[in-house]
Amino acid sequence: MMGRDGYNSQKSKGKSVGYFASIKRRKKIKDTIANIVLVFLVIFALGPILFMVYGSLVSHDAVAQAKLTWPVRFSNYVEVFQKLPFGTYFRNSLIICFSVMVIALVIATLAGYALARYKFPGSGVFGILVLSTQMLPGMMFLLPLYLQFIRIQERIGIQMTNTLHGIIIIYAAFYVPFSIWIIRGFFASIPGELEEAARIDGCNKFTAFLRVMLPLAVPGIVATAIYIFLMAWDELLFAQVLLQKGDVFTIPVGIRAFIAHTLARYDLLMAAGTVVTIPVLIMFFSMQKKFISGMTAGAVKG
Repeated sequence: MMGRDGYNSQKSKGKSVGYFASIKRRKKIKDTIANIVLVFLVIFALGPILFMVYGSLVSHDAVAQAKLTWPVRFSNYVEVFQKLPFGTYFRNSLIICFSVMVIALVIATLAGYALARYKFPGSGVFGILVLSTQMLPGMMFLLPLYLQFIRIQERIGIQMTNTLHGIIIIYAAFYVPFSIWIIRGFFASIPGELEEAARIDGCNKFTAFLRVMLPLAVPGIVATAIYIFLMAWDELLFAQVLLQKGDVFTIPVGIRAFIAHTLARYDLLMAAGTVVTIPVLIMFFSMQKKFISGMTAGAVKG
């Protein structure tokens, strides 16, 4: 009798081992398929970027005919820098992007902290209204803002078009609402007990914000800063309308003007696009850990 029980137990144990082995095998197959699909998606996403870099290193005919040629050359970059005042464009874009980033971050950090930590009449409605502004297409504001800038120039005498400060004001106004929402979610994910402990230790509201809450919110602030910088760096519509002089062109406007005078020189366009992309890639990959952690942490609680 005992022998039969032992045989049955071994048989059931063998079945369970086989069952778990089959589950593990199926899971391994699913993971392999998922990895293959992921590799294809990455290749599909990186394909245009790789082709742009390749096109910047070959002749115009090779790009137009999509032919693989060797060896590559760097003369396209030399010609682009000779024909385009990239130094001026980079300077203008950096001034605008960093100014917008600082202004928007200061406003969004204070507003996001207030919305996350303090309940005042209409705070919930205000938060929804802030986010709802992102649902309206920016093109709707183009003509009213342009006319408003012209009116300011005529009545007050302050030049707003063809100036860097004019485009800085517009970009800051555009990127503050969504930045508030990102930072608000991040502040809301920080335990309130930490601020209460700082208050018990003698900090007032402002010093508790500076010494405790602000350092903990650095990943979220960095993520928001990268978002603002990238959006301002790539914006073309408002910059093209409001900036008509070459000495205030940003990089997108300068390249757009360059396209109109190159007669479809694809090799030079690829080189210009590569030069513009490099600073953005360096900034993103150097700060990607804080960017990803900030975006995910802000999504936990809002």
